Amino acid sequence: MSFTGFPAAALDFYDDLEMDNTKSFWTAHKHVYEESVRAPMTELAAELEEEFGAAKLFRPYRDVRFAKDKTPYKTHQGAYVAVAPATGWYVQVSAPGVRVGAGFYDATSDRLARFRTAIAEDRRGRQLEKILAKLTKAGWTIGGDKLKTTPRGYDPDHPRIDLLRHKTLTVGKNYGFEPVIHTASLTTQIRTDWRATNPLITWLTDNT
Repeated sequence: MSFTGFPAAALDFYDDLEMDNTKSFWTAHKHVYEESVRAPMTELAAELEEEFGAAKLFRPYRDVRFAKDKTPYKTHQGAYVAVAPATGWYVQVSAPGVRVGAGFYDATSDRLARFRTAIAEDRRGRQLEKILAKLTKAGWTIGGDKLKTTPRGYDPDHPRIDLLRHKTLTVGKNYGFEPVIHTASLTTQIRTDWRATNPLITWLTDNT
């Protein structure tokens, strides 16, 4: 089947799950998750696959083995397309609506060192700044885990010290409750936005 948008029932499901994150609620409403959340996300991923690649749909269950929060279910459904290790595109639906993202969310010490070396270098660092400035102007928000202090070996007065503090680097955009999320046109919107992040994805895969 083709993607026709996320029904309001998907957002309502997660709104209710946030209030009652229990096995009994999940069992009683699992059919809503399957029909209104997972099925549309699967259809959306299928329509984006030809251009961006196959997506991984995340499991709805939380890993609570080492977590203080023992609630058993995630309060969002995400799908992720990998381009390189821990690097790619993302889309999720939850109670606040739909959001998209791109970037890298994890880095080994070697990879993080290459990332910072590239940022510190004038040519490549300025290139990343221009990419992020363009995305910010287009409505994207820069995110990712950051150090509160200066990374070892770098000058605190470096012109790109804020970027050098990043341990991961992502950009995100919220569609929220915009009417488009309930329509087939959401595929076109996501395709356009993911394309806009191609320069960032390329920079990251080339420099990490």
